[in-house]
Amino acid sequence: MTPDVTTAAAGTASLVQSVDWVAIAPPLIAAAVALFVLLADLFLPPARKPLLGWITIAGLVAALAALVPLRTGSRSTFCLTANPDACSYTADQFAFVIQALVLGGALLTALLSMKDTEEKLPAGEFWFLLLSSAAGAALLPAARDLATLVVALEVASLPAFALVGLKRGDRLSSEAALKFFLSSVTATAVMLLGVSFVYAATGTLHLTEIATRLADVPGQLGTVAETGVVLTLVGFAFKTAAAPFHFWVPDTYVGAPLPVAAYLSVVGKAVGFSGLILVTVIAFPAYADVWGPALAVLAALTMTIGNAAAVRQAASRAHSAVRLLAWSSVGQAGYLLVPIAAAAYSGDDKVGATVAYALMYAVVNLGAFAVAALVARGKPLNRLTDYRGLYAERPLAALALAFFLLCLAGLPPGIIGLFAKVTVFSAAVDAGLGWLAVVMAVNVVVALYYYLRWTAILFRSPESADEPSEAAGEPSGTAGTSEIPEIPVRPVRSRVPAPLAVAIALTAIAGVVLSGLPQLALHFASVTLF
Repeated sequence: MTPDVTTAAAGTASLVQSVDWVAIAPPLIAAAVALFVLLADLFLPPARKPLLGWITIAGLVAALAALVPLRTGSRSTFCLTANPDACSYTADQFAFVIQALVLGGALLTALLSMKDTEEKLPAGEFWFLLLSSAAGAALLPAARDLATLVVALEVASLPAFALVGLKRGDRLSSEAALKFFLSSVTATAVMLLGVSFVYAATGTLHLTEIATRLADVPGQLGTVAETGVVLTLVGFAFKTAAAPFHFWVPDTYVGAPLPVAAYLSVVGKAVGFSGLILVTVIAFPAYADVWGPALAVLAALTMTIGNAAAVRQAASRAHSAVRLLAWSSVGQAGYLLVPIAAAAYSGDDKVGATVAYALMYAVVNLGAFAVAALVARGKPLNRLTDYRGLYAERPLAALALAFFLLCLAGLPPGIIGLFAKVTVFSAAVDAGLGWLAVVMAVNVVVALYYYLRWTAILFRSPESADEPSEAAGEPSGTAGTSEIPEIPVRPVRSRVPAPLAVAIALTAIAGVVLSGLPQLALHFASVTLF
């Protein structure tokens, strides 16, 4: 072989990237199982469709198991041959934690959905969409260039639109899916415009390269770069349900199947916050003076609007329990934004407080939705008043829900909720954002009202047998029946499906463990995640 041919062959070989299959295994397994479920659905008879749910659960467990080799160290793949430090995928500590959160959230969602797919939802489509969205959600925290980031975000989001509208023939479900789709598409368009501006100003899509080049942008491109940063942040603000981009949340949660609402409240939020952390802390540190104050204002506005709307929920309104959880999730999003805003003032180590808080929130919020799904089996309107006397009817479920609500409120015995709030509060104070810490403290006090009100309802005595008939305008006794004493009839409890019981038990156990050993989550607030 001549020297010229040898040189050409060597140059060609250098363009072939090696793939670290261990690093990309978690999202890859979820995606592969999604395709398998889609194909299996074509051949399985209707009576065997429940098998798809168990395959999905097995696939998500396998994806979680694939995280074990990634728990320490940092592995990168799909790197530029000319610059090995610029990679498109990095499995570091941050990616590990968020991938565990989203895959664990998807697993609990699958457990919540087992009975619904047997009775109400098309099994094949549901499991394929759930796994596809989980694959995108697992890919996003490891993405280290804007192209991969946007693709992962849309892979996580597009199946979610269909999941929301999967209750065929349900007007609320169709309306919720349409609102979610239109608002999300608009936000994505704005974000893509921002990404294009950033690329125009820097000439690269890799986050680390963007950070270097934004620090020295030519004067004539300064406005383009700044506009790109702002528009990119707007897109992620929608995904995190930050005000004023939160308007889709209540109707979407009410119209979606309850397991899907739980999935959106935890996994969807984790996806948005992961992307926001990556672009602000890694790609845009040079513009911290732009996104820092903006996120601080968004945090204050989000927590205030969310808590104010939650306080106003009427207990007797249809779906008021789900609406309360929806507005609560908006308020919680405000707390999650605080450490990211603080990172602009005192370093990227502050974002660990957001990760620690997200772990607590994911466990207890999924648990609250699990109990809501249990109550909805007998009372589909899912009003707050439907939870009256739950302790007398299902004491374990009532105690679990009370514990979850106290964790969200930050009250004992929900120690992890209290410590997580203190960690977020400390991040604001350390960054010199005293005014934001004050706003957060006021909102925490406001939130106590609706969390404690719901908790109190659980332990009130059940309504007597004649109260519903009087409410409906029927007298409790008539001339012909007044002499015959009524014998109170104890409501017959339906059997709790095993997967739903397992989901409630797992979240309750995880919450208790985190409250007993809060350092399991809170240590992420004091370590470097990148």
